[in-house]
Amino acid sequence: MATQPSKSSYGEASIRVLKGLEPVKQRPGMYTRTDNPLHVIQEVIDNAADEALAGHGKRIDVCLHADGSVSVQDDGRGIPIGLHPEEQVPVIEIVYTRLHAGGKFDKGSGGAYSFSGGLHGVGVSVTNALAKRLAVTVWREGQVANIAFSGGDVIEPLALRKAAAGDRKQGTTVRAWPDAKYFESAELPKAELTHLLRSKAVLMPGVTVTLTIEKTAEATSWLYKGGLRDYLMQTLNADPVIPLFEGEHYADGSESENVAEGEGAAWCVAFTEDGAPVRESYVNLIPTVAGGTHDSGLKDGLFGAIKGFIDLHSLLPKGVKLMPEDVYSRASFVLSAKVLDPQFQGQIKERLNSRDALRLVSSCVKPALELWLSQHVDHGKKLAELVIRQAQTRQRASQKVEKRKGSGVAVLPGKLTDCESRDLNLNEIFLVEGDSAGGSAKMGRNKETQAILPLRGKVLNSWEVERDRLFANNEIHDISVAIGVDPHGPADEPDLTGLRYGKICILSDADVDGSHIQVLLLTLFFRHFPRLIERGNIYIAKPPLFRVDAPARGKKPAAKIYALDDGELAATLDKLRKEGARENSWSISRFKGLGEMNAEQLWDTTLNPDTRRLLRIEFGALGLAATIEAVGKLMGKGEAQARRDLMELRGDEVEIDV
Repeated sequence: MATQPSKSSYGEASIRVLKGLEPVKQRPGMYTRTDNPLHVIQEVIDNAADEALAGHGKRIDVCLHADGSVSVQDDGRGIPIGLHPEEQVPVIEIVYTRLHAGGKFDKGSGGAYSFSGGLHGVGVSVTNALAKRLAVTVWREGQVANIAFSGGDVIEPLALRKAAAGDRKQGTTVRAWPDAKYFESAELPKAELTHLLRSKAVLMPGVTVTLTIEKTAEATSWLYKGGLRDYLMQTLNADPVIPLFEGEHYADGSESENVAEGEGAAWCVAFTEDGAPVRESYVNLIPTVAGGTHDSGLKDGLFGAIKGFIDLHSLLPKGVKLMPEDVYSRASFVLSAKVLDPQFQGQIKERLNSRDALRLVSSCVKPALELWLSQHVDHGKKLAELVIRQAQTRQRASQKVEKRKGSGVAVLPGKLTDCESRDLNLNEIFLVEGDSAGGSAKMGRNKETQAILPLRGKVLNSWEVERDRLFANNEIHDISVAIGVDPHGPADEPDLTGLRYGKICILSDADVDGSHIQVLLLTLFFRHFPRLIERGNIYIAKPPLFRVDAPARGKKPAAKIYALDDGELAATLDKLRKEGARENSWSISRFKGLGEMNAEQLWDTTLNPDTRRLLRIEFGALGLAATIEAVGKLMGKGEAQARRDLMELRGDEVEIDV
């Protein structure tokens, strides 16, 4: 009797290739927010704003129609309606039906958009994929073009007619009916939409932005000429201590490496004694609600200038140490950065990740504030008093925590390079693989808040080691003493008042050996320090594996670009090709270990809180018992057969770095 194939059989037919916009429909949460359709509509608004930002439009009109659809109309150049030279398909159709297609990849000279919020090329195609219907009308070059889609597919092919006498000269109107099945709520949050449109108007002085609600016949229009100052004053929750500090600076092409002509920032900052700070930042008019490296650049510039002023006038009391947070905590601001090629975290662009943006914004803000403070010394002294009070309050709070700790503390390990701060919220320790990497980390770290503990060789696999035998291993002894917490089990209630660092970061090479060390250390923490994982104190630092020395291309100057892994390297090279870099005009360096990085490189890529990547370790959805079983199967000495079975079953799925 023939055996029936298993329902879970895995063969050639099991591999499914998603085409067109299918990936978006299958996993919409990877491409947009799914709580409501605001973000997919924002993609259309951003395209209209990019036209205005490029100087080709003066109006953006948004209408919430009674039937649940939303239309966005602009007076920009209009989407090209001819055939694409390579694809031989109307460009307007390509823009709305294909991921990673758009006019914003070409940032070089002659590109359609020098500065834009668009980057991933997935914007309006995602809107289209998640819409029951999407209709586009374009006025361009004396013609009017109409096309309509449903679920990302063309249902009304491109139709052209000559523009009539009363028609507009140019522009685009997009009307979308978001498909409710992809969203938790089909309702657009009016307050968020209003805030978004008003901020667009603020950031584009001279551009009129309107919102019409058809059901209530309500219409609102914004046209700002006062810029960021008026906007910040309207939204502040308290009176500023000193007059607002505002300014703008854009590179003229003679700036330092990694800064392109036209890049820079405009800002307005208010310092208040109380009230919740107001903080809004934008990159090429895109709101970055989670901040990012441009926010960090503003923070860095403000701190550098104010600390310099305090040092110059000898205003700092003895025993007080200033931290960037002492300045930043009382700052409200609106920041608008202009970045030629912004790199965002995720598809919805809530946070800017571009490392160069930190240096860019800081280099704009710091000299301007230094000049302003030298011209307004009285205001500078008032600001210094506010910042010093913040520092004293912070230090008093950390000293209270210190008093609760026991005095009979074990002697700290001699190879530990400790940090100066005793504030648990700021302190972090890096468990570094190898003495050479430890040396680079010691030189590159922030000695105020970052401690370094170098580890020699592979740490002991502690899965089956009894707790009272743990300290026979020197490395484990040093880790426990350095962090100030004794080993414990999942059911124990350990004394955590001795914890010396808020973040305990595993820092190892970006290769297989480094991954092995990570696993051994994670086994130690999971088995013998589970409360630290539960509290969110354990992290893995992610150093890059590659450095790409990219040549100048278009407006972009030569640059050093770091890539985390092979996938990011491939994406980086692909982007360089799209920006016009000649094949193999770049050079690629592969870091064999952290010790090969100099202190500055290690700081920029792995230690700097504003530009690094840290992965927090958490208990998974499996639950504690299932997780213990899974880790036991991987790390237990008596589980060789279980591991062999696992490798035979899943071995083909592993990419081995030999």
